[in-house]
Amino acid sequence: MMIVDLIDGDDFRARIQALGVRVSDDACPRTCARMALCKHREMGVPGLEETVRELMQHRDVMLPSVRQAIEECLLPALSSG
Repeated sequence: MMIVDLIDGDDFRARIQALGVRVSDDACPRTCARMALCKHREMGVPGLEETVRELMQHRDVMLPSVRQAIEECLLPALSSG
């Protein structure tokens, strides 16, 4: 039997926090993505684009709520410049 680590809301939040974005410990994926985007627009978040790119390479093990937050909040803004 193979055990797969899913990328859940806790994992996503931890990655966003590690980039220096302040989010509460109970923030949902959408809130994390929106806070990251807000800080990115204000002053930039070094490593955000790379983190998003790396996460999206693992869509198959990502919870839908995390994938949706990234696709709706972060990808459009990061791909537009």
